[in-house]
Amino acid sequence: MRRPWPCRGPSWRRSCRKRWLPSVRSWQKLYARVRGGSVAPVARNTENAFRRPPRDLPTLPAAFGGRGESAGAVAVVKRAALVAGGIVGGLGLAGAATFVYANQIELKAFRLKRVRVPALPAGHRPLRILHVSDFHMTRSQRKKQRWVAGLDALEPDLVVNTGDNLGGADAVPAVLTALGPLLDRPGVFVFGTNDYFGPKPVNPFRYLTGKKRRPSAEKLPWEGMRAAFIERGWSDATHRRLEFAAGGVRLAVTGVDDPHHGLDDYDSVAGAPNADADLAIGLSHSPEPRVLDRFADDGYDLVLSGHTHGGQVCLPFERAIVTNCGIDRARASGLSRWTERMWLHVSNGLGTSPYAPVRLFCPPSATLIEMVARES
Repeated sequence: MRRPWPCRGPSWRRSCRKRWLPSVRSWQKLYARVRGGSVAPVARNTENAFRRPPRDLPTLPAAFGGRGESAGAVAVVKRAALVAGGIVGGLGLAGAATFVYANQIELKAFRLKRVRVPALPAGHRPLRILHVSDFHMTRSQRKKQRWVAGLDALEPDLVVNTGDNLGGADAVPAVLTALGPLLDRPGVFVFGTNDYFGPKPVNPFRYLTGKKRRPSAEKLPWEGMRAAFIERGWSDATHRRLEFAAGGVRLAVTGVDDPHHGLDDYDSVAGAPNADADLAIGLSHSPEPRVLDRFADDGYDLVLSGHTHGGQVCLPFERAIVTNCGIDRARASGLSRWTERMWLHVSNGLGTSPYAPVRLFCPPSATLIEMVARES
């Protein structure tokens, strides 16, 4: 058997005796004092191991005093293994508990957020806008359907839906049930990619990479949902310039199709909003900077978006890790200024892909936006 390097050749043995043996013997002396035994046999065994190497490399027990020390060494190894196993088990248990919380508790902990935006001309009464987005609704999500329907009690002046309503091909009735009474109020909408194409299985951790994913090949019945929205009185703002009044405020609303996958055509609606409007609102499912810049350049007061899910799996205090689009993480959810004049509100959304049903430090939410007069 080829011996390891400490026992190979006279030069190596001399090096071991001069450099390492004194240190080993000093530790052995200390060990012997603690154990109350004699140091001589231990030291002699160790020195002989380097001076006259046997045919086979000596075992750890032989070098350190025989069978009793072997049992001690085994006990140490066992204790180390138990500690390591406890750490691994604890981490596994913590991970499992986190998943259960993210999947069974926070995923269903729907919240209403309230923000105030000073963007109306002086003298106007407040305008209450309910912003909903990213339902990713499935037929089984009855709690979500009841919660969304209950938002009608807020009596908003305008409902804005920024897309990704469907979590499957059979979900249109569930979406209509959820929106129920809200469809009888003034409303506008644009769609997201997940209104046109169904979800597909993905590695949930891939979301954290921020890489764009191609839509699936499954087509969803968005035409029927759109027709139902319009039949109840809502307006499709996709590549349209709308003008109407709500809550005593004259509105100019312009929307684009989902820019995250290049479905937008801003040029078809480009230009300043009607100067007679009290408030100009832009709609885009995904808050892509190139589209936000176009709205800002044309003089819009507020842009409403969704898509990001607020980051979905966040650090504490809703600090996003990724946004899944071109927007920076600081604007992944909530209200922010895009320019000195234009405000941006990005909804956390109320759902997730059926294949990544978790939320952490980022509860699902809708937002009641109170538009008030600009500060003088």
